[in-house]
Amino acid sequence: MTNRPLTSPASIVIGKQPEFHSIGLALILTLGAGLLAGCAKPSYVSPVSVTRFSNDAVAELGQGTISVIPSENTQSDSLEYGLFAAEVAGELGSLGYLVVDSGADQLAVISLSQTVSRPQRRGPVSVGGGATTGSFGTGVGVGVGIDLSGPDPDEISTQLFVAIRPADGGDNLWEGRASGIASSNSPLADPAATSDRMAEALFSDFPGVSGETIQVE
Repeated sequence: MTNRPLTSPASIVIGKQPEFHSIGLALILTLGAGLLAGCAKPSYVSPVSVTRFSNDAVAELGQGTISVIPSENTQSDSLEYGLFAAEVAGELGSLGYLVVDSGADQLAVISLSQTVSRPQRRGPVSVGGGATTGSFGTGVGVGVGIDLSGPDPDEISTQLFVAIRPADGGDNLWEGRASGIASSNSPLADPAATSDRMAEALFSDFPGVSGETIQVE
């Protein structure tokens, strides 16, 4: 009688194949998830930094008629100015002013500036090395990282300045400045969203503490 092995060589090969397939599939899924996770750049929005100044005539603020006009250095026919002027007018109306086109008691003079900067990007490939101690001595490992996420988004810096003064001349009754930064891939970088957010921050708790700078989220 010939003794047969309990497990044939063929069964051993067949039994090992699923293990190798599962390991390979796991590696592919892990690498794919890592690549996809690195493709999206996060958006960024800073708080709105607000500083206000007022003189002793604060009792004259928030009443009577007022007109919104651009400063000499502000492009009044731009889309951005139109959005900011409308938001400023809305805030002034909520404070008790009657906003009119002409013949007003006071003027709200708007200065608006925006700059776009492109952050410097690191190289797309990075190499790192490290020493490890294995069961039979010391080995050296080298890792290569490839950045597939594309360039960093532009940063849009916006500054809104408003001065309220008597229409017939004289010193400013109130001045306010609001500034903030948003990455171009943020929903708050949209001009309409930016104008709404910054005007609301500028006139929050109007007239504010003179000379104090606050951060509005």
